[in-house]
Amino acid sequence: MKVVPKKRSHNPRQKLGEEKSAGVEAILELIFNELRRSTPASEHNCREVAARLATEAIRICQQSQRIQALGDVEVWAVKLARHRLQQCLHYYYLRATMARLDLHSTLSAIVYRYIAPSRTSSAYQRRLTLIEDFLQGFYVEALTAFRREGANCEVAPISPTYTPRTLLELAEFLSFTERYAKRRIPISNRSRQQLIILRAQAFVQQQPPETLIDMEQVADSSGMESTPQNMDEVLLRQVGEMMLVQEQGINQQNQLRQSVINELINYLEEHQQHDCVQYFVLRLHDSNTKEIESIMKLTPRQRDYLQQRFKYHLIRFALLHQWELVHEWLEAEIDKNLGLTPLQWQTFLARLDSEQLTLLDLKRQKLTDAEIAQRFGWTLSHTQKLWSKLLELAWDIRNFLP
Repeated sequence: MKVVPKKRSHNPRQKLGEEKSAGVEAILELIFNELRRSTPASEHNCREVAARLATEAIRICQQSQRIQALGDVEVWAVKLARHRLQQCLHYYYLRATMARLDLHSTLSAIVYRYIAPSRTSSAYQRRLTLIEDFLQGFYVEALTAFRREGANCEVAPISPTYTPRTLLELAEFLSFTERYAKRRIPISNRSRQQLIILRAQAFVQQQPPETLIDMEQVADSSGMESTPQNMDEVLLRQVGEMMLVQEQGINQQNQLRQSVINELINYLEEHQQHDCVQYFVLRLHDSNTKEIESIMKLTPRQRDYLQQRFKYHLIRFALLHQWELVHEWLEAEIDKNLGLTPLQWQTFLARLDSEQLTLLDLKRQKLTDAEIAQRFGWTLSHTQKLWSKLLELAWDIRNFLP
């Protein structure tokens, strides 16, 4: 008698359900190890974020009919988790202030054409104000969605009052907010639209589904109690804490940027590099190569020579004359390991000789160049040159080593 083998089930949803737990654990460990390698965040923090990224990836694969039809669900889940990890690390490496500005700029560009006031002499400024109001409300909605979806993570569930506290948690939330804003929502049988655009259109029609935020009100709302009737105020306070008052961050970053520009121009003027100043100003105004050559009446060869000379002085300025200001602007100060990841920092330390390691240690103790030179019998010039080479090495590692 011929035995007919029992047919296997080819239901992807059933297969995913059977392997979901093992899949989450495997992806969790993969993402956890990458976070530990790439960031100085605590082990506990890395594991919680990794768990949420893994859970989200599995959930999307479970709900996507297209992915289930393609098969290899776990492979797709790993790809999705890695993509979310890279988004998270993108915001993490930007550090707190620049990360918020980066997201704010991205979302502002998406909704700019959809939020337009009536044609008045102050229409442009009015539009910017409306975009600010809209986005602060959207951040509240994104935080609510983040809490709701994160509550389903068995390993590291998010509470209804969760607010990001660490840099890694902030990066996780900012990357979620970008994805949430870009979700494609069906609006007809054949048409889909990004969620943030639908929200912007509703906002313009004066039918916003979210709570609007005045940033001054956020700053003054820290004393509100968490009572049900004050839930909107609680959200305002928590988003205010998380975003660290967006406008203040923008102003501080703009001030630092302007300080760097002013100091660089002063440095070039002091070194009689007037043509470099003109070249720098044109670059600040986004002039292209042809425009620079035309305005400054240069041949391509002369412009190339000027560009190389400007680069030389820029490096000396950034790594020697005003290195502290430049590194503060880049959020790469000494107490932040010069902006290097843990792996990059270990590589950096391994390349230093004993003299450079001693210099680095003294710099971390806030000793001046003159004090260091006196302690070791070095000249001031030698001390500064040694430190410049050390910063240059860190710069290369930070920009070219993953």
